[in-house]
Amino acid sequence: MDGNLWGALLPLIVLAVAFLVYCLVDLGKSKSTRHLPKWLWAVVCLISVPMGGILYLAIGRESR
Repeated sequence: MDGNLWGALLPLIVLAVAFLVYCLVDLGKSKSTRHLPKWLWAVVCLISVPMGGILYLAIGRESR
């Protein structure tokens, strides 16, 4: 890959990984979730970055 392309993609990759880690840590700390079991929310987050995390935060997260 060209160096300029890596320079452009690296911040997006880092941001996506940080968002995924945030979602998984939040999921791990939560006592329960809505609509799906916790393990299935983790699979959704891992398979569909960032849409899975957005869905988890929007509809799967229990209100605190």
